[in-house]
Amino acid sequence: MDGLDLIAAALDQARERIDLALFVFSAQPLADALQRASQRGVTIRLLMDPGFLARPFSEALDLLGLERPDHRCVVEPGNRPWAQPLLTVGSPRLARGDKLHHKFAVIDGETVITGSFNWSDSAAYANDETLLLIRNARIAAQFSEEFQQLWRTAQLGLRERDAQRLKADRRRCGLPDTF
Repeated sequence: MDGLDLIAAALDQARERIDLALFVFSAQPLADALQRASQRGVTIRLLMDPGFLARPFSEALDLLGLERPDHRCVVEPGNRPWAQPLLTVGSPRLARGDKLHHKFAVIDGETVITGSFNWSDSAAYANDETLLLIRNARIAAQFSEEFQQLWRTAQLGLRERDAQRLKADRRRCGLPDTF
């Protein structure tokens, strides 16, 4: 079992809520696991680094029901934008130059997934990364507190300039506007 499988298995156990604070999120199997959770009625909130949220490979776009072609007008193979966009995806307002470098999820206020592991194929198959799954409500409460602090400043959806760039990329590539 690799790290992506471990994360997906934990997400598949969620009953009520998943809060995520991620730097990079580009692994389609994890977006699929979140979609299964959403279909079970699990509340999902995702905060990503603003520099990665709207990139063509970002699975946050899937959750928002969007897809963005890359510089060659190629849409990520196997991409699956959600038919029902998730309205609780965005990025926190950060001080100029800061990054949201977190890589954590809190599941049902009881389980934390954390470590240096970005939610990406590179983390699973190319890099040396750490991944911890912690089942402890007290530790989960500490991570939840950090998430809530970020959530209070969050801008949900795409930033205006990212939305404009996405529209321009789709037009440049002959694709219809999707929003």
